[in-house]
Amino acid sequence: MSQSAAPVLMIFVIVLAYVLGSIPFGLLLTKAAGLGDIRKVGSGNIGATNVLRTGRRGLAFATLLLDGGKGAVAVLMGANINGSVGALLCGLAAILGHLYPMWLRFRGGKGVATGFGVLIAASPFAGLAAGAIWLIMAKLFKFSSLAALTSFLAAPVLFAVITRDPALLLLAFLVAALVWLRHSGNLRRLIAGTEPRIGQK
Repeated sequence: MSQSAAPVLMIFVIVLAYVLGSIPFGLLLTKAAGLGDIRKVGSGNIGATNVLRTGRRGLAFATLLLDGGKGAVAVLMGANINGSVGALLCGLAAILGHLYPMWLRFRGGKGVATGFGVLIAASPFAGLAAGAIWLIMAKLFKFSSLAALTSFLAAPVLFAVITRDPALLLLAFLVAALVWLRHSGNLRRLIAGTEPRIGQK
């Protein structure tokens, strides 16, 4: 590959990562299952936690895997083209696609599953450690939002200790910041004591 072609390829892959990230699997799966528009259920979110509020655990699990998978694929594509910098750019593009998909008037999900997919692909040990924090917090307190806020807050620290790669550390920080931004309403409800628990319709 010529040096002049490399930036063009990188731009193409970044755009592809955004498009991949913007696929609303929760919305598509629930519509295909005859459950209507998931945006009219529970929190109105298109992610796995809200899909679980339909009572269809299988669909929620499939949404979790697909949303996480698209983030992971995007990071691996970018890393294959330009190492950790490519992983940073494509991972960020994928989560932005999920949070702000052009197909849904830029109103997407909260970025938890896609964020974990990005983190795990960028650094399996650090990403899985952050995921373990989510599982522990969810088990203890039964709040998906609290588990997400805690685990993504810990993610940059885990990346700083484990990877020591500036690009991947920046990726973890930006993903965490975006997830926290999209959970601002959840944070207010947690403080007010009105946040619904996991599985609550």
